[in-house]
Amino acid sequence: MGQSAQNLETIEVIKKKHGKRFSQAVALVREKAPEPKTFEEVIEIILSTPAVKFDESLEAAFRLGVDPKQSDQMVRAAIVLPHGLGRAAKVVVFAKGAKEDEAKAAGADEVGGEELAQKILGGWTDFSSCVATPDMMPIVSKVARVLGPKGLMPNPKLGTVTMDLTKVISELKKGRVEYRVDKAGVVHAPFGKRSFGKDKLAENFKALAESIVRAKPSGAKGNYLLSIFVSSAMGPSLPVSITQVGSL
Repeated sequence: MGQSAQNLETIEVIKKKHGKRFSQAVALVREKAPEPKTFEEVIEIILSTPAVKFDESLEAAFRLGVDPKQSDQMVRAAIVLPHGLGRAAKVVVFAKGAKEDEAKAAGADEVGGEELAQKILGGWTDFSSCVATPDMMPIVSKVARVLGPKGLMPNPKLGTVTMDLTKVISELKKGRVEYRVDKAGVVHAPFGKRSFGKDKLAENFKALAESIVRAKPSGAKGNYLLSIFVSSAMGPSLPVSITQVGSL
């Protein structure tokens, strides 16, 4: 069977499992991006696919040549994207006294101490980021089993355990992205909304990719970037040129 016939057969299978819009997007992607392209070209193709009724997020998946089980190969960092994420960040802060007032003035959605910990232990995790001053970490440790699995635990390396609450809350509200490699060696991270348009999305992606390249751990050997894919929330993924990203 020829390649074109195989593609048609695959699309027919997709039509049976997905809706017309997704099938059309797959067909367009297969036509325009059978091989990895620059991230600018990939974003342009995604924006040309049929839109859904809401403003989709775009996400990148970087498969890295690291072993996350090794402490010297962990990839975890944060970056403030040039154009934000296009969604409101909900920030909670563990602080007291003057720092509680500072957090509220900086725009924190909820600030507290022991009572905030009890609320979280009760099952409340309706927030996107958690920040704490160093003196509040004994209280925060009580909710580590809740926050840890969700990636919400304050971390000094990410700047979310800090005395400079104004700065970090401002960054989180502007669209700061925290990312970490998962057990499969993949970093998943959003980098904007479809409504941003090609130029802003490309600038956000470039900033994210540069950050991940800089975050290469000392223990990583051989090829660091193994594959890169970009997709919209409701669309198929497209491969991005590793050569282009590696040279950023």
